[in-house]
Amino acid sequence: MRQKKPYKRYSPEFKREALKRATEEGVTDKAICKELDISTRQLRRWRDEFRLLGDDAFPGQGHSRDEELTNLKRELAKTKQERDFLREAAIYFAKDSK
Repeated sequence: MRQKKPYKRYSPEFKREALKRATEEGVTDKAICKELDISTRQLRRWRDEFRLLGDDAFPGQGHSRDEELTNLKRELAKTKQERDFLREAAIYFAKDSK
């Protein structure tokens, strides 16, 4: 039995950027789809939805790049605090052992 591929969710920004890239001169849908690792059928559905709904298209629940960036910055700050704490602890215990 063949396993299903996991369902991917794309942010509205990703979809709009894919459609924008697909309208550039000299670029084919097939090339864009290969570059973004999406199917041509998926791109056509996004294009149809955008034509029908315009700016109201893609209200979905995808994660925006800004949200991802914020989460990564928060994680980096936490990691730096942990690193600094461990560095201070190592210095403290190194003094104690002498």
